[in-house]
Amino acid sequence: MYTVEIYRKDARTKSGERLVLKKDYDTRNRSTLEKSVKDHLGRNERYEIHETWVTRTSLMGGKEFKERYDTPYYCSPSSETYWSM
Repeated sequence: MYTVEIYRKDARTKSGERLVLKKDYDTRNRSTLEKSVKDHLGRNERYEIHETWVTRTSLMGGKEFKERYDTPYYCSPSSETYWSM
């Protein structure tokens, strides 16, 4: 499973671009997904493809678990911040 993020140039923002679309795709073939995204991309846009689920290790207990790649650090059981609240 992959997640595609599409960014568009925007001079009004500090970074010079803004997130336009974030969408999950249930496919195993990254190259096909990449080709499909490139075909529909505008000229002022760029894309990033991420694996949706990443494997991390819990700080308390050491068990491995899966979480989304975009989970904030303080919300992840793999961080000290999560367990100190």
